[in-house]
Amino acid sequence: MTATSGRFLYGTSSWSEPSWDGVFYPRGTKPGDRLAHYARQFRTVEADSTYYAIPPRERVLGWRDKTPAGFVLAAKFPRSIVHAGQGERPDGTRVLVPEHHARDTGRFLEAMAGLGDKLGPLVLQFPYFNRSAFASLDPFLERLDAYLAGLPGPRSGGPRLAVEVRNKNWIQAPLLACLRRHGTALALVDLAYLPPPWELPAGLDLLTADFAYVRLIGDRKLVEERTGSFDRIVVDHGDRLRHWADHLREVIPRARQTFAYANNHFAGHGPATIRELAQLVGQECAPLGPEEAGWVGRG
Repeated sequence: MTATSGRFLYGTSSWSEPSWDGVFYPRGTKPGDRLAHYARQFRTVEADSTYYAIPPRERVLGWRDKTPAGFVLAAKFPRSIVHAGQGERPDGTRVLVPEHHARDTGRFLEAMAGLGDKLGPLVLQFPYFNRSAFASLDPFLERLDAYLAGLPGPRSGGPRLAVEVRNKNWIQAPLLACLRRHGTALALVDLAYLPPPWELPAGLDLLTADFAYVRLIGDRKLVEERTGSFDRIVVDHGDRLRHWADHLREVIPRARQTFAYANNHFAGHGPATIRELAQLVGQECAPLGPEEAGWVGRG
């Protein structure tokens, strides 16, 4: 099958990688001009920076103005909401607790609304929660259910929402039912310690909203052992991408839209990864630039 351009949107996780200069971007491209160049290659991007800090509304308006009509920008919810810890360890006593998240939730949604019709899905990327954070899935679901109920979701004119969990044992019917009640997508991820969708228990319908959301995250440790920059492919994931393409060919006809994003840590160079996936799915995509073409496959 051939995926229509409006139903399958793909891009990378962030556009600001300095080592793309002279490879994906024309050499010497200023940081403030990168998004405009990016948007000539892909129709969507996932903003990673919003996880670390709520962007000023003026910056969001700049993102809107630098991209063409039809461009879609997805973004992560702030770390203060989904992680809530001061260090590496998340704080389960604060995650999704109203007195701790209300202000940042409001500020984040208000800022991102500046994108207007270019606003894509907003992603609640939760870390791995061990038993010291949540004793089981049930107390987490209680919080998540209340939080999603309090957001202006797509059914009430709000943004589309996706949830990523990193506990493989939590991907089960109760979580899917909660997301489905709120029209929220389960983010399908490729992460070193999580099973991909085709290895999850049979019988689980992972499509919980009218859109699908895929994140190719990869194995940070493996990639960083092989490279200190992200200007080329250093890990051959061809077989894995073919599995993802097979899975997406089943998902795309069932969803109004399907979004897919590749992180540099998946194989070493996000743009090349996502182009390869798009081609495998049957989607035409922008060709590699001459510098990229010379690097792909090396490592």
